[in-house]
Amino acid sequence: MMKVLITGSNGFIGKNLKLLLKERADIEIISFNREHKKSSLISIVKNIDFIFHLAGINRPDNSDDFYTGNTNLTKNLCEAIRKVNCKAPIIYTSSIQASQKTPYGLSKLAAEELLIELSKDLAVPIHIFRLPNVFGKWSKPNYNSVVSTFCFNIIRGIPIHIENENSDLELIYVDDIIKKFVELMDGIKAKDNLNNYKFVSPSYKITLGKLSKQLYAFKKITETKILENVGTGLIRALYSTYISYLPEEKFSYPISQIKDARGSFVEILKTQNCGQFSYFTAHPGVTRGDHYHHTKTEKFIVIKGKACFKFFNMDTKAKYELTTNSKNPKIVETIPGWSHNITNIGEEDLIVMLWSNELFDPDNPDTFSYKI
Repeated sequence: MMKVLITGSNGFIGKNLKLLLKERADIEIISFNREHKKSSLISIVKNIDFIFHLAGINRPDNSDDFYTGNTNLTKNLCEAIRKVNCKAPIIYTSSIQASQKTPYGLSKLAAEELLIELSKDLAVPIHIFRLPNVFGKWSKPNYNSVVSTFCFNIIRGIPIHIENENSDLELIYVDDIIKKFVELMDGIKAKDNLNNYKFVSPSYKITLGKLSKQLYAFKKITETKILENVGTGLIRALYSTYISYLPEEKFSYPISQIKDARGSFVEILKTQNCGQFSYFTAHPGVTRGDHYHHTKTEKFIVIKGKACFKFFNMDTKAKYELTTNSKNPKIVETIPGWSHNITNIGEEDLIVMLWSNELFDPDNPDTFSYKI
């Protein structure tokens, strides 16, 4: 069992780290937060195996508090470590502003220097991360990051203010930080940058204007049902962050359905370049389809009931028929140039999920009737 100390475990990065470490049976977490007395650090660090020093202040009411929350707390931690001769490796979250002569930057730089001195005196491994703008779930709007502020406001219809849309941001996603932290804790060697500072990869660069445009595009999904490309990279991380700021009453939203004597049809989601997802129902004995496509392709899967698919080749006149049901699911393809239909041959309503490789275009539907 590894005993891990997290200072600032109730903060943005701390909460994300704590959640992940709780998933492991080999970790015991010891927290140190604002409600704890600094004098308790001596007893806390006695049997600690690893330290994540995440506590700090970046938006105090008084600039002197920078030194109290950043430099002095680090000094107290170093003193406690010296008194008990603790050899636990330390990860410290500094800031890229440590290279700037601002009260905040100078307080982070002074904390770095205290840790570097500790490392030289006691041979304690120190990993200093000069982090840029960090974003992700549980970041405080109007405090931790512009991403969280924009997400919070846009979701709630609150205007956002941008002085210069061309201002560049360097962003790091919190999950990528946590992954790097855990690799170091577990002793996994990774390539680091120069000057003895650690880096997190990947980092992303985007302008404030492009950031706001992307977040507003996420908001439109509930109206258009067209997803952004949220599967990889920065857009994936931004979308996950955006969704995390939804209030509970927006965890769901209605979508329209088309009903007729056969059953209902519902478009679920559309993508920008990978088609769309829908589902339809059919009452017992009802046949749907009886059309063909020149180029459009579809994939069907019966998720409730029993169905018969029939196919007719518009060129060779060949016929094909198959049955499928929800108990033995299979994907059924529609083939360009083959008319096809689906009949509910069960005793309950049929529910069929389908994917089409392209969005429905009423001006060019590529759907032509032919009754089999």
